[in-house]
Amino acid sequence: MKWIRISIDTTTAAVDFISEMLSELGVEGIEIEDNVPLTEAETKGMFIDILPELAPDEGKAKVSCYLETDVDVDALTEQIRQGLSETAMFVDIGSGEITLSETEDKDWINNWKQFFKPFCVDEILIKPTWEEIPEEHKDKMMIEIDPGTAFGTGSHETTRLCIRQIQKYMKPGDRVMDIGTGSGILSIAAMKLGADSVFATDVDEFAVEAAKENVAVNRIPEEKIRMLTGDIIGDEAIQKEAGYECYDFAVANILAPIIILLQGEIGRHLKSGSYFVTSGIINMKEEEVKAAFAANPEFEVVDTMYDNDWVSIVARKR
Repeated sequence: MKWIRISIDTTTAAVDFISEMLSELGVEGIEIEDNVPLTEAETKGMFIDILPELAPDEGKAKVSCYLETDVDVDALTEQIRQGLSETAMFVDIGSGEITLSETEDKDWINNWKQFFKPFCVDEILIKPTWEEIPEEHKDKMMIEIDPGTAFGTGSHETTRLCIRQIQKYMKPGDRVMDIGTGSGILSIAAMKLGADSVFATDVDEFAVEAAKENVAVNRIPEEKIRMLTGDIIGDEAIQKEAGYECYDFAVANILAPIIILLQGEIGRHLKSGSYFVTSGIINMKEEEVKAAFAANPEFEVVDTMYDNDWVSIVARKR
């Protein structure tokens, strides 16, 4: 199968901003090429023994996405140009040159596995199902993950932020909501950290299937994590299935525009005093999300946490 490749020449400083912009345009996967060396913390986290030799890092990067040939490429390219113009107001995007090309089909599902190695988020070890447990981390709490095509290996800043906020705000015995569960990593983390049960949703049926498999791999009883395919923002059936004013804690690692919509719905499902942890928020969208919470009398923002260009905002239901 042939694919259309859209590539953007940019800077390493703008990579996260452009990635977020592409996600908001509906692009489901991107490729990043740069010469940024891994930090010592990253190499320890990934247990890499031999690093590839890179050319000198000159702050340049290329962000690419792959589209099926029936997509309206001209329309999407114009949206990307507009998005780059907006992004340039916040960060140096370099030339921002867009190039189009064709490429043959590849094994996108499995090629990435060579780069997903065991790593730690504080005292939690996150390990792909196909890797052995590192000897020096056998005493840690372990989460095993095979993301499949779902988002959420745990190595992305936003997932790490959510795990840390779950540790900080969730209490043992809490009933939890996980909106946009992806691979199920946050539902599993919540259960391993003492949650009583989790209600999880995702609009992607393949993500839900991957999440259910990961729940089984982690030996969590099926009845403890209920996972449904659907959109809790606009689907009344999902809203009713979730129930109202019955959860002690909620987490959503999605995108800023969706969180802005979600904060108008999620309060109906939470008890008074419950915490709502959000991430998937690029820092240039932080104030928009906070403004949405400020306009909602049900919530007050109680915490903000940062990891590189990404933000986690925690709100408490009054």
